[in-house]
Amino acid sequence: MKVIAAYLLAQLGGNTNPSADDLRKILNSVGAEIDESKIELLLSQVKGKDITELIAAGKQQLASTSMAFGCGAASSVVNGAENNVAEVAVEEKKEEKKVEVKEESDEEDFNFSLFD
Repeated sequence: MKVIAAYLLAQLGGNTNPSADDLRKILNSVGAEIDESKIELLLSQVKGKDITELIAAGKQQLASTSMAFGCGAASSVVNGAENNVAEVAVEEKKEEKKVEVKEESDEEDFNFSLFD
């Protein structure tokens, strides 16, 4: 992500074709670790491509992935929550049957009132 951010910063700064040295300078300026293999991989992937088209394609892929994951995950979460609620309700009913509540009398061994 650092390398991608550095590439985008260089693009925003007006450098339409940032080099590895440009990315290293940006990363060094903020004290980030430099991974040469990631820099070379990014530059080979974006070489000759328009950054706005890459961003648009990435947004579309992210939206389709999150929608597919979100719908399936949401339904499984809801189903799991319904099952958990049902299990908790059954457990509470079992506990209610087992526990008998003793009612305490107001006139125990204390023999004093609140207004004495």
